[in-house]
Amino acid sequence: MTTIRQAAPKMPRAADAGGVIEMLPDPPRNGDKMNQDPILSSAGETLRVHFSDRRDVLVSGAGYLCVDTRDREGWIVPDCLVAFGVDTANIFARNGYVISEVGKPPDFALEVASESTGRADYTTKRRRYAELNVPEYWRFDETGGKYHDKPIAGDRLVDGAYLPIEIVRGPTGMLWGRSAVLGLDLCWDAGRLRFYDPVAGEYLRSQLEEKYGRLAEREQREAERERRLTAEAQRQAERERRLAAEAEIQRLRERLMRGGGS
Repeated sequence: MTTIRQAAPKMPRAADAGGVIEMLPDPPRNGDKMNQDPILSSAGETLRVHFSDRRDVLVSGAGYLCVDTRDREGWIVPDCLVAFGVDTANIFARNGYVISEVGKPPDFALEVASESTGRADYTTKRRRYAELNVPEYWRFDETGGKYHDKPIAGDRLVDGAYLPIEIVRGPTGMLWGRSAVLGLDLCWDAGRLRFYDPVAGEYLRSQLEEKYGRLAEREQREAERERRLTAEAQRQAERERRLAAEAEIQRLRERLMRGGGS
């Protein structure tokens, strides 16, 4: 499976009692779907960083998802999926997510809108995810609803059917909803997909944002240190000027006391 979080490492193929399981083929890619890559890469990196302390969490996309490999009719390709408590090595080796082999469906699926697939995302694909018993299914449209029915939408599986997750609009136009599965808020922020951690009270950052965030914080600390040193140097210079002035005044007083002599 081609993963969002990183290029899949070369690993032994998963095997069953009958021998080696063949890798699933790579799905075809639509031209306009490639425009989603920056959004999906950022989302995948962000979630990977967030769940990096858990080795049993899969953050992936662009590979086939199916119940088993015999019914090609039911195969779909999620833009992004998250699964907890799974053997990620076997899924990578299979180059796809086969529910009958993994033992459970993914916990979370996300589709990012494109012109060619947008309508299917909130109609046929939504029904298919429900049939596969995926607990949460989310949709994101950076255009604000040109290709999807809404800028951002989520569904939670209840008794085998999807029920909409409440989406809140903030005063600045930001939209967000709570993913119980991820424990995060998914946000539509002026066309940008963001994840907010309500426990930590902050937005998640991707690897790149983490890197540049740390650099910015270090530069800020260095700049603050430089400001402190400059301020201290200015105070020292002021003290030296004051002492020099006091010394000159004292010298003049002593000169006057001597009657103006040097």
